[in-house]
Amino acid sequence: MQRYIYKILDTDLWKSAEKAGVFEGAGIDLVDGYIHFSDANQASETARLHFSGQSNLLLLQIYTEELNILWEPSRGGQLFPHLYDTLPLKHVKNVWDLPVGDDGLHIFPNLKSYEI
Repeated sequence: MQRYIYKILDTDLWKSAEKAGVFEGAGIDLVDGYIHFSDANQASETARLHFSGQSNLLLLQIYTEELNILWEPSRGGQLFPHLYDTLPLKHVKNVWDLPVGDDGLHIFPNLKSYEI
């Protein structure tokens, strides 16, 4: 089981979540009825497809223990982690800036899926 999953979101949305003490989701999450996440291998492609060239983004690392994460087919049949609930912030283990490089792609930290 993957211990860590990731969420890309706008800095202002994160600030709102911090004030509320819970993350309810971004616009697409609210429309779809669940919070979309990516695993460590999917995050950069998610950024490329859905956040191309956008600055002012953050990457959240989420610890999945105690969360009811469902892995469901999406892009090309890959299984993506979804949460049909709000995300209590106690599950957010790291928050990184997600800058855009000169090539227009986001620069990611070294991501991991499993606890070491």
